[in-house]
Amino acid sequence: MSLLLRPLFEKTSSTYTYLLADMQTLDAIIIDAVDETMQRDITLIRELDLNLKYIIETHVHADHITSSYPLKQYFTQAKIVLSSVNEIICADILLNDGDTLSFGVYTLSAMKTPGHTNGCMSYVVGNKIFTGDTLLIRSCGRCDFQGGSAEKLYDSIQKIFTLPDETLVYPAHDYKGRTMTSIWEEKQFNKMIGLNVDKQIFVSRVNKMELDLPKKMHVAVPANQDCGARKL
Repeated sequence: MSLLLRPLFEKTSSTYTYLLADMQTLDAIIIDAVDETMQRDITLIRELDLNLKYIIETHVHADHITSSYPLKQYFTQAKIVLSSVNEIICADILLNDGDTLSFGVYTLSAMKTPGHTNGCMSYVVGNKIFTGDTLLIRSCGRCDFQGGSAEKLYDSIQKIFTLPDETLVYPAHDYKGRTMTSIWEEKQFNKMIGLNVDKQIFVSRVNKMELDLPKKMHVAVPANQDCGARKL
C-alpha cells in the first residue's frame, strides 16, 4: 500500500490544504482547499491522474474562502463533505462523530471536535489526524466567534489526546513554517494545553487571547456557507 500525502500551503492565510491518495487505486481526497490556490491543486490532481472522491472541510473557515464548490465543477464525481453540525445545504455528505469514508484501501474517520467553532471536525487516516483549527502546533484555535467555546475546545483536544502518542498531527494553519507535529509533542510542549493543564487554566488562557478578527471574516463565512459557490 502506498499513501500519498501532500501538504500544500496558502501564504495569505497561512492555511494548509492536504491532498491524500491511494496510489494503487488513485482514489484521492482533499482537505481544506483554498480558492486562491485552486488552480495549483487542480493541476497537481490532474498531473497525478487522481480520482478525487471527496472535498473535505474541517469547519466553516473565517480567514479564507474555500474552493470546494469550484473544485466540484472540475471533478464532477467528487462529494463535498462537512460536519453535520454545520447544516450546509451545498454539502453532499454531512458526517457525524465516528462516521467513515473510504478512498482506495484507506479509511477516513470523523472525530467531532467543537470549540474553535461549534461545527469543527477532525479526521483520522491511519496514524495521522487532520485537526483543522482545533489543535495547532504548540497552540490551539481561538474561540471568540462562530459558536466558539473554550470549554468545548478543551474537551475536544483531550479527545484528540486519547490517540496514540506517535499519531502525527496536521493542522489547518501554522504561522512559523512548521508542517506537522505529534500527539506526544503537543502533550509535552503545547503552551496552551500541554503537561496535563486543567480545564479552568486552559479556558482562562484561551479567553485572554488578544487577536484581531480575520480580515476576510465577513466575506469568507457567508461564502463558505455556500461552499465557495458565490465566487464563481
